[in-house]
Amino acid sequence: MKNEAIVTAAQMKAIEQAANEAGLLYIQMMENAGRAAWAELARQFPVSGRLLVVAGKGNNGGDGFVMARVAAKAGWQVCVWLAEGEPRTPDAITNRELLRALPVTVLDAETYPDPQGWDAVVDALYGTGFHGALRPAGQAACGLLRQCRAAGAFLLAVDLPSGVCADTGEAAEGAVQADLTVVFDSCKPAHTAPQAVAFCGEVLLADIGIPEECHRI
Repeated sequence: MKNEAIVTAAQMKAIEQAANEAGLLYIQMMENAGRAAWAELARQFPVSGRLLVVAGKGNNGGDGFVMARVAAKAGWQVCVWLAEGEPRTPDAITNRELLRALPVTVLDAETYPDPQGWDAVVDALYGTGFHGALRPAGQAACGLLRQCRAAGAFLLAVDLPSGVCADTGEAAEGAVQADLTVVFDSCKPAHTAPQAVAFCGEVLLADIGIPEECHRI
């Protein structure tokens, strides 16, 4: 179910841990999140097109890998850029491996994608754990995302635009501006913070299957 309360990044982590312990495993939450975000993106496009997923090395990138897989199976031409290298978390690694059997182009961190010609681009770089300043690789990735959007691509952010702090709404220099942010389970303070509204664009809250009792933290 979707949680109407606004929670901090630490509270969201506790909610996910409770759900995992209750039997909704982290990898299933990732699957549900990626599919929910893809469903919202697909609503924007009546026909398939060209999709670029900019993926980080954590679980936000894992959500992007799920989106890439589902999009490829739906007939989209999909490219994934591993903006900070190969994923590091177990569930993200699993979902990255699933792309090897599909017609998905995967680019390493050193291969900068062309920002032109994409119908949609997914910001799956950083999630709710981001705070402070963007690292050089993050600056480059956010720069590409901004270039893609300037070239006409529809930009969807996974849970939070990269460069925006979930708990404060403070945006780092170079933060991504999204057309649509799909939020999983619960909104974070940044999603309603005045200083972050312009970065989030339209905000849609998606159910990823976490039971109601897991929100009693």
